[in-house]
Amino acid sequence: MNSNQDFVKKVVAFIDIVAKILPDDVMKRLKELQKNEDNKIAKEIYSCMFDNIDKAKKLSRPICQDTGVIQFYLKVGTKFPLIDELEPLLKEAVLIATDSVPLRHNAVETFKEKNTNNNVGLNVPYIEYDLIPNSDKLELTAYMAGGGCSLPGRATVLMPSAGYHGAVDFVTDTMVDWGINACPPLVIGVGFGTCVASSAKLAKKASLREVGSSNPDPLVAKLEKDLANALDNIGLGPQGLSGSSSVLCVNIENMARHPSSFGVGVAFGCWAHRRGTIVFDKDLNTTILTHKEYKI
Repeated sequence: MNSNQDFVKKVVAFIDIVAKILPDDVMKRLKELQKNEDNKIAKEIYSCMFDNIDKAKKLSRPICQDTGVIQFYLKVGTKFPLIDELEPLLKEAVLIATDSVPLRHNAVETFKEKNTNNNVGLNVPYIEYDLIPNSDKLELTAYMAGGGCSLPGRATVLMPSAGYHGAVDFVTDTMVDWGINACPPLVIGVGFGTCVASSAKLAKKASLREVGSSNPDPLVAKLEKDLANALDNIGLGPQGLSGSSSVLCVNIENMARHPSSFGVGVAFGCWAHRRGTIVFDKDLNTTILTHKEYKI
């Protein structure tokens, strides 16, 4: 087996894990929410969620029938041996995984309104690169962006006078209007940028951060906690049927901005937050960071 085939095989195996097993941090948080929940209906819903998780593992089936559109976020070293071939190799892995996992056919060509029936299409799977100088490793994060959790995503640019209160209002209003569609409790990623594009990108980056982590800036970390408390108080609860907790976490990422604009974006992840990160070294040996019990 050559290196290209070895890489594809390992990515396919990783996609299989991400589709069927929730990452360690999400499982830990769901157990905490179930333990702290007083609402009887909410506790029963959590029991159903864990039954679903258990059956997916035992029967080797995806956790949710909507396996989403595959998104890859790469931190790739400039000396990683397959750097020039990653896009075709990742597309090949998705084609194979569509049949082997299996994945629902979710790639619909815009304007043509035609399903490709293989989860590969124009710019799909979505691939985003961050180049790491003088590194020969690849850190690959795979995310299954389902329709429900993608639907509420929003980004806007506020007048600077709106300030942080305006940004918080935007996030909470989005949660109230659309959060129920995304299968709570939710991962909430918030991005503060200088335009719509940068704010949306930072929001997505925040949503992929570890559940339970905090922004290193204490001011930002405080806002993460305050926003989480505010969104919990909305009372959506699991599956939107009421309860004491509406979010798994609120993560914020930010950047310096133009003084006359205040960009804010929000990205959602459902309770079945199918996100995984795997590291390849130059010899294609692997370490899975998000699912510690699993090896490829």
